[in-house]
Amino acid sequence: MTIACYHLLSSQQTATGRPILNDISCQIEAGEFVAILGLNGAGKSSLLKSFVGLLPLKQGEIRVHDNLITAHNLKKIRRYLAMIFQGGGLIHQLSALDNVLCGLLGSRSSWQTLTGFKQSDRGLALNLLTDLGLQEQAEQRVSQLSGGQQQRVAIARALITKPKLIICDEPVSMLDASVQSQVLDLMLELKSAFNLTYLFITHDLWVARFLCDRIAVMNRGQIVEIGETESIFTHPQNEYTQKLLKAAPLLAKVA
Repeated sequence: MTIACYHLLSSQQTATGRPILNDISCQIEAGEFVAILGLNGAGKSSLLKSFVGLLPLKQGEIRVHDNLITAHNLKKIRRYLAMIFQGGGLIHQLSALDNVLCGLLGSRSSWQTLTGFKQSDRGLALNLLTDLGLQEQAEQRVSQLSGGQQQRVAIARALITKPKLIICDEPVSMLDASVQSQVLDLMLELKSAFNLTYLFITHDLWVARFLCDRIAVMNRGQIVEIGETESIFTHPQNEYTQKLLKAAPLLAKVA
């Protein structure tokens, strides 16, 4: 089953008149772990903004679970789409449990309505935190938690709506190496346990190779190459992809 597909041009342009995103096409199947890989300025963040309706399209479309993403149906799309942000994107004055409940809200700014949740919602949030090893931290403010614990709270918040697709925006880039490894292992475990589909936005070659089934390489607002992860690393076809791998020669030799 196809979870997401997109073919788009951005209506926004650079100072030189070149589209920020140009002729991007990709299809994500259920259960896949797909990376969007590129250096800073490649267009990864703009692609993410298109997925959540923040960057209007001039041509083309994005669909999630066969629902067209538009500015008018974002509330409906949130049933199928969740995000894990760089640094977690948590509200630090709230507890871990309340941050997870925020995943059920229409927007980050409406967290003041948390008192209206059903007991069943709070039970679901607590169960997710328990599954992620955070039962004892559920009532603590997230400002009191470690970086790895905060990122697990962010993952629980993404899971609470039982999404079809989770978009991850550099979710481990601000963590140290040992914590990165723990979080990445957890994401793979959850993929299997919850039959998750991930779109993973990163500039990190190591992370992409460790996690992903397929990789789409972006440069200057375009996907210049897409393919199975091992094929990208062992037989890159595009000159830009080859340059990326040459910048990490030890990684290219990893079996």
